[in-house]
Amino acid sequence: MRQSEPIFNVPGSVTALIGVCVLIHIVRAFLPMDLADWATVALAFVPARYAGHAAEIAGGEVAAVTSFVTHMLVHGDVTHLMFNAMWFLAFGGAIAFRIGSPRFIAFTVFTGVAGALTFLAFHIGEPIPVVGASGAVSGMMGAVMRFIFVAMDRHDMPALREAPRRIPLMSLRQTLSDKRIIAITAIWLLINLVSAVGMPGVSVGAGVAWEAHLGGFAAGLLFFGFFDHGKPPSTSRLRVVH
Repeated sequence: MRQSEPIFNVPGSVTALIGVCVLIHIVRAFLPMDLADWATVALAFVPARYAGHAAEIAGGEVAAVTSFVTHMLVHGDVTHLMFNAMWFLAFGGAIAFRIGSPRFIAFTVFTGVAGALTFLAFHIGEPIPVVGASGAVSGMMGAVMRFIFVAMDRHDMPALREAPRRIPLMSLRQTLSDKRIIAITAIWLLINLVSAVGMPGVSVGAGVAWEAHLGGFAAGLLFFGFFDHGKPPSTSRLRVVH
């Protein structure tokens, strides 16, 4: 009897990243409160570091460099960690199998850094610690849209778990003109707008780094092609019905 398969395969690089995040969260939970707070800030991305205050903030000058990456490995609470882990599982597997673990790690870092830089542009000099992999997760969401709709149009959704590389990648021009991607992006932007300014009758979580979400998403959507193996044929050779 053929066993059922998961919707998305989960390669080792994805589970390893989730494992590192979980391990760091557990270690912080068992540290004395003062030390845990220091470690959190030392690993967090803090815009004030880049306004001449790096030496005054936990982690010092070293953290001004390392926190571009380390902030992605720290999460505010278990709910925050679980939410990002679920999105890692949902999007990360198809991406990692498609481009391989080294490029997947590089892509994760790239989108996470893009998210941090976007947050910095909006909050230069402010002492606001940012933690979590949401920028990178948003980048994965943007990247997956470059090929998931192609799989749908080709009636080849099983390829997302069996052979992601055989799904052609949308060209950037096609990506920016696809009505489905435009619609999903608009909804996603609206959700982040609500997180940023609030809306009457709608309750949102405090301290959402929506700027990092925007930066990571844009980086994933626009630049995923640079990380893709390029082996699948371009969709410019295919006729796609919308």
